[in-house]
Amino acid sequence: MRYQITGKHIDIGQSLQEHVKQEVGSIVEKYAERPTDAVITFSKDGHEFVCEATVHLSTGLTANAKAKSSEIYSSFDKSVGKLEKQLRRYKRRLKDHHKARRTPVESIGAPSYILARGDDHDETAEPETLTPIIIAEMKTDIKSLSVGEAVMQMELADESVLVFRNESQKSLNVVYKRADGNIGWIDPGPQE
Repeated sequence: MRYQITGKHIDIGQSLQEHVKQEVGSIVEKYAERPTDAVITFSKDGHEFVCEATVHLSTGLTANAKAKSSEIYSSFDKSVGKLEKQLRRYKRRLKDHHKARRTPVESIGAPSYILARGDDHDETAEPETLTPIIIAEMKTDIKSLSVGEAVMQMELADESVLVFRNESQKSLNVVYKRADGNIGWIDPGPQE
C-alpha cells in the first residue's frame, strides 16, 4: 500500500510518519482486502491540529475520516478511530463486494462546480441575473454502483449526498442523509 503523509504548513516528523503507517496499515489489513493507497493530511485550525485520512480500496470504494485535537498524535488517533469504525461496520459487505466484483467500480467523468454565495445574500431578493458565479471548476467521477453499494460508499466517505449511476437501470440516482437520520434515494427511473 502506498502512503502519502503530508502537512499543510506543518513539519511532519519521521516518528509521526512511522506511527501513521503502522496504525493505518494494521487497521486496513484487518478490515479491507487489497487497499491501494492512503492519504493522510495534517493541518492547523486555530490552536487545534486537524487530521484528514482517506483510504482508497482496490474495488474503487473510498473511506474518509477527519478529526481535530489540541495534539497532533491525538488528532490522528481520533481520525483513524473513525476510519476503523467505518471499516468495521462494513467489513462483511466490503469483503462480499470484493468477491462479487472482479473489476474495479466503473466510473464516468463529470464536471463539478462550486458556486459563490455573496456575503450579502438575501433569499427574498431576485438576482439580477440567474447565472451563478463559479469560483471553482473540478472534475469528479460518477461511479456505477448498486443502491446498497452507493449507501455504503456515502457512509464510508462520510458524505451527506452521493450521485451515482444505478447499475441495474443505467440511470443517474442520488442517495442522501435525511434530517431524520434515514437515507433518502432519488431514482428517476429509466429515461425514455
